[in-house]
Amino acid sequence: MLAADLPPIEDGYFDPRAWFPPEKLNNPFHIEIGSGKGTFLVQQAALTPNINYLGIEWAGEFFRYAADRIRRNQLDHVKILRADAVEFIRFLVPDQICDVLHIYFPDPWPKKRHHKRRSINAENLKQFHRILKPQGEIRIVTDHDDYWQWIQQHITQVSDLFTTADFNRPESASEGEVVGTNFERKYKREGRPFNATRLIAK
Repeated sequence: MLAADLPPIEDGYFDPRAWFPPEKLNNPFHIEIGSGKGTFLVQQAALTPNINYLGIEWAGEFFRYAADRIRRNQLDHVKILRADAVEFIRFLVPDQICDVLHIYFPDPWPKKRHHKRRSINAENLKQFHRILKPQGEIRIVTDHDDYWQWIQQHITQVSDLFTTADFNRPESASEGEVVGTNFERKYKREGRPFNATRLIAK
């Protein structure tokens, strides 16, 4: 699935769940922001054929790699989209369609002048809340301490929209892993600590 498949923004919201086979349209719907090479999507989807997954990745090389992995594994309940995930959600995704939003090891944009590019901030959390079903979840993992502090501060700003909860390790994660993405495995070898949380939509 390529970015060219998207309708013009001026056409308004459309439901990406329509991209899945008719027999799977009633499945729960998960979105992953920043899918990288698709490791989480492929591993988790193989264990949960009753859930539809949409991965969104901006980097062309990673997008193509993930798309090929999904194709080779014949996962018809997984789609991958090359797009700016935040813009896609803000302008195209309708209200209350998503059960879980996965955000694993997002780019921390560590320089202060780049903080506005961070995918997790109060305004974006409001948009994420908009597309979640009641009691839907955002699952977040990061290795970056400064970004974690930033995330905590911005979660506080939307405390009327979410409650926080302990992070649940997905079934596809190996022993000792939080999620099991390529980035996590790289950072684990470097000895970085990880922070994780779940936000439950009120």
